[in-house]
Parts: sequence; structure tokens; C-alpha cells
Amino acid sequence: MVTTARPSPYAERIARVPVRVREVALRGAVTPVRTYGPDDAGHRIVFLHGLRGDHHGLEPIVAHLGGVEVVVPELPGFGAAAPMPADRHDVAGYAAWTRDLLAEVDPAGDAVLAGHSFGSIVAAAAVAGGARPRALVLVNPIATSALAGPHRVLTKLTVLHHRLAGALPERAGTWLLRNRLVTRIASVAMVTTRDPGLRRWIHAEHDRYFGGFAGRRTLLESFHASVSHDVAEYAEDVAVPTLLVAAEHDDIAPLAAQRALRSRFPDARLVVVPGTGHLAHYEAPADVAAAIAGFAARP
Repeated sequence: MVTTARPSPYAERIARVPVRVREVALRGAVTPVRTYGPDDAGHRIVFLHGLRGDHHGLEPIVAHLGGVEVVVPELPGFGAAAPMPADRHDVAGYAAWTRDLLAEVDPAGDAVLAGHSFGSIVAAAAVAGGARPRALVLVNPIATSALAGPHRVLTKLTVLHHRLAGALPERAGTWLLRNRLVTRIASVAMVTTRDPGLRRWIHAEHDRYFGGFAGRRTLLESFHASVSHDVAEYAEDVAVPTLLVAAEHDDIAPLAAQRALRSRFPDARLVVVPGTGHLAHYEAPADVAAAIAGFAARP
């Protein structure tokens, strides 16, 4: 399958946002960290991307967060970030890494920590494990384990796909994990927009970046963590104000589960983005950004 380069519908807006890039060494891994927005911004958000993602997936939201400083690292083993040499790339490993990241980029504890999809699990686990950002934002949070969710049959098939990739020789297994046909099937399953141009661009984004993981071990560890854990495991131990940004048609994180999840936090509110699904960061970034900005502006 050949990927045709398609311009981002948010390209002009993203191009107007100043960005600074530096490398940060944490837990033995060098991670690119991008800081978007003005130096004198009144609020700072540290934003974790989802599984198989990198900074590109969060840029549409960043582009709509005017006047806010947004720090976007790439999780170890994804994008251009090196894998952690001594830690597993699971929820515990990434949560420990996130706590070290916050100590590095936000030592005063003034930032809001945010996470999308798998990043929502990592962010919640980091706070439950002792990180103390000013607040927590979870976008398309994984409210229940995918293995127990409404599409558990499809999830089990995906698990079998990853197990086969793990059983094959290294080269063949990695090829299977990067297979473009499998990527397209996953992309089609998640897209909800009826805009044909936006659909084509989202598919092209997944073609470009879903295979951007460091190696088979990293991907398998993080994938199995993503389908066997959820935010609900950590909610009761999150001691900071929390915003859940759910999507009306999210089949991976259904709205009913989001409402139940909200009640498990000591202090949480729920905002529902209408007319979109699990790819709200691509399909409705302005709505997601508006919800985050309003929450981050709270004293």
C-alpha cells in the first residue's frame, strides 16, 4: 500500500505556533521534547500521546490551544525516542518515566498533565503513583479494559495478531507489526468523520506514523499493557482535579463507561465532544482544545 502525502487540514494553524525542541535523558533513554507556544504563557500542559503515536498526533490540539505552553514528549520507544534500556514499556515503566519527566520539565508542579488514549492510562498511573501536577486531563480515556469492552472479540483477534508477531523470528515479527494493511484496517475502524478529505488525511497519518516504534519488544510490551489496563484502576488514587474529555461515538472508550469512570475520581468533571469517536484529536481538535483551555484556566 503506497502512502500519498496529504496536507494537514491544520497545517497553517500549526505553522503559526512557535516550537522549541530539546533532548532530555530519562531512565537511560534520550527523548525529544517539544515545547509549543509562547515563553510567557500563563499555563503549561504536559501532554502524553497514545499508543503508536508521537508528537504529530497531538499537534492539531496544540494548534488550537492559543496562549498556552504545551510540552509534548515522545514516549520511549516511539517516534524518535529511544527505548528504555532497563524498564519495561508497560504502564508501570511509563508512569515512572512520566514522574521523572515532570520533575525535569515542571519542578514547581505548576503544569497540567494530560494524556490521550493509552497516554491517559499512563498519566493517571503516574499521578496515582505520586506525581503531583496541578491537575490532570484525560482525552478519550480508556475507561475499561479493551479485553472487557464492547469490542472484546476484535480486541482478542488483535491480541492474537501481536502474539503471532512475537512468536515469529524478529524480522518477520516486526514486519507483521508494521504491516500497512493491518494499519489501514485499524484506521478505518477508528475513523468516524464523514469528511472524505479528512478521512484520507487521517489514514495517511496512520500510514506514516503507526510503524514508528523502535522495535518489536517495545511495541509488544506497550500493546499488551494498553489492552490489559485502564484508567479506572488508578482513579481513586488521583488526588488532583481531573477533566475527562470523552467522545460521543467512541467505541473504544464508550460514553457509558466514561460516566461511570467520572464517579470513581475524588474530583472529576466530564466533557463530551459530540459527533466524533476515538480520534477526537484528529477529527475535533478545536472542541478538545476548548475543553482543556477552560479547565487549565481554573485557579
